Amino acid sequence: MNPLQGNIDDFGMDTISLAGPLEAKLQAVRAAGFGQIMLSARDIVGHPDGLDAAVQAVRASGLRVTGFQVLRDFEGLSGHLHDYKVDIAKSMLEMCAALGSKILLVCSSTSVHASQDLDAIAKDLRKLAMLAIPLGIQVAYEGLSWGRTINEFTTAWEVVSRADVPNLGLGLDSFHLFATQTPLDDLELLDPEKIFLVQLADFMWQEIRSVEERITTARHFRVFPGEGVHSEALADLVRRLHALGYRGDYSFEVFNDDYQQIPLPVVAQRARRSALWLGEDVLRRSVPLPNQMRLRARAAAR
Repeated sequence: MNPLQGNIDDFGMDTISLAGPLEAKLQAVRAAGFGQIMLSARDIVGHPDGLDAAVQAVRASGLRVTGFQVLRDFEGLSGHLHDYKVDIAKSMLEMCAALGSKILLVCSSTSVHASQDLDAIAKDLRKLAMLAIPLGIQVAYEGLSWGRTINEFTTAWEVVSRADVPNLGLGLDSFHLFATQTPLDDLELLDPEKIFLVQLADFMWQEIRSVEERITTARHFRVFPGEGVHSEALADLVRRLHALGYRGDYSFEVFNDDYQQIPLPVVAQRARRSALWLGEDVLRRSVPLPNQMRLRARAAAR
């Protein structure tokens, strides 16, 4: 088999890109031909019929859960702040397990109350990973580009390496890589087996001039891969990760206020075009249409 062959199952959407109730989001993603979904905790706990109904909706959708997000400002705290965050982490891990998610995404701390000592950060991440082991969950640690101490994937990798726990690895987000202009050559420092998740998004301007603009862009103005001005860099990133040996999931994490005001199927189809571009043009993969996937499944069942 050609090592560059694959299908749309390599790519998935994130519920944060879509407006409306959870069931409608799941249906739109499924109808667009995707087989996986990245879940936001808000979509789960905000379900009008409660957590159990949200879990049932996810399971009934037939979509595989890419991951569950997001635990923030966990590491580097002490005393009652640390104890508080541990309780929050336990609750999120329990929801993650209930949803059948194998990955919990954790973003680097922005708190001024957190220690900047890398060993202390690594110790806390080790503790979190140990809490996740009995549930069969991997912890993907992502360096936010406005993180207080960890704001590039290179430093995130350093603390993950210091923690040295099998189920603790990296979450990479293209937005943060491009915002910090971290050299993509530094990807060669990483062990591909410790990259647990890659999130992809683009945006509409070449340069971000301040931390405030970075946060605003990240939370309101992302677009799907291929729709912004960083298409060449995104393609380069995906090719480099493939060459490195990464064979995990790609999720489109696109925070966009405009997408919250247009029909779900329209947004999902925009995401599908991104998956086709990445699969066919960037990685030269064969990405079947939804009907073709169903026909192949029926033929295999005969």
